[in-house]
Amino acid sequence: MDTEAQHTERDRSSPPSGPGDVPHVAEAAEEPEERSRSVFMSLVSRLPGGGFTLTFLACAAALLLVGTFVVQPFQIPSSSMEPAFRVGDRVLVNKLAYRFGSEPQRGDAVVFDGSGYFGDADYIKRVVGTGGDRVVCGERGRIEVNGVPVDESYLFPGDSPSQVPFDVVVPEDSLFLLGDHRSDSRDSRDHLGEPGGGMIPVDEVIGRADWIAWPVGHWTSLERPDSYARVPAPGGAHG
Repeated sequence: MDTEAQHTERDRSSPPSGPGDVPHVAEAAEEPEERSRSVFMSLVSRLPGGGFTLTFLACAAALLLVGTFVVQPFQIPSSSMEPAFRVGDRVLVNKLAYRFGSEPQRGDAVVFDGSGYFGDADYIKRVVGTGGDRVVCGERGRIEVNGVPVDESYLFPGDSPSQVPFDVVVPEDSLFLLGDHRSDSRDSRDHLGEPGGGMIPVDEVIGRADWIAWPVGHWTSLERPDSYARVPAPGGAHG
């Protein structure tokens, strides 16, 4: 991610059931689900560690489900989102943030798949414009969204909002994304003249960076900055 962004084999040597074993008739009379469960538990009980192995597998499955659908960790590899995210930080990305009808908001730090847009990797950038927004950076180097200047207090100290002038309108269901360390970030500005115009489809967003989990000294929960509170919705009505 630029912000430019292990199994146990079953013992197969167990002998088959002998004449003294319990007949299979009663087992066959069980419900299919109960039979499947009892067969599974029998197999697990033969694994080294028995119940411990079952607990381990359950925990591993739970972690897999959480990582797939709820929260996923990502490591920050570069300085393009400093000072909020430093090289080596592990961030936890909320993958449910934009489900159930919610959409990315201006000011959110999002992780997205940049394949075909920024490069073949996952990236983390800040949302500056959403669908319908007009985002402008003029000669004075200050960014305006829908005609309102934005006070970006999260920028890297000493950085200007942008040394690259631009004037874009964000297509619907797309995002205009910039790094916080503007002088050390490849973002939407670098792809303005390419197909897609530097915009990222909302569907490519993996989730919102809501927590920094590591290192311990940098642990924090992340809030959306109020820099965009005065920005009106496209068309002039304040949102």
